[in-house]
Amino acid sequence: MAGHTITVERGGEHVRVVHDGELLAESRRPLVLRETGCPVRYYLPPEDVRTALLTPSGTSTHCPFKGDASYWSLPDAPDLVWAYEEPKKEVAAIKGHYCFYDTEVVAG
Repeated sequence: MAGHTITVERGGEHVRVVHDGELLAESRRPLVLRETGCPVRYYLPPEDVRTALLTPSGTSTHCPFKGDASYWSLPDAPDLVWAYEEPKKEVAAIKGHYCFYDTEVVAG
């Protein structure tokens, strides 16, 4: 689509994801994805995500720019997190990184 851009860069932000008081992820090395018309998203390396707390949901979505995403849930939060296992080559850096809807950037 004309005018649609996506950039992925290594970020230095300290980000974390907390749900109902439980820390799900914390990283100081997120990938920052900026996409036309979308909020900034932080893709976190799997080592920085408590994946044992997440259950695959069976949901998948298709993005014409990034590829097919798989989703994971918590018992009270369906499809809370997603990842692209085989992203398009333009965003290959996000492969296997996890993205949450609500990611807090920690000041300092």
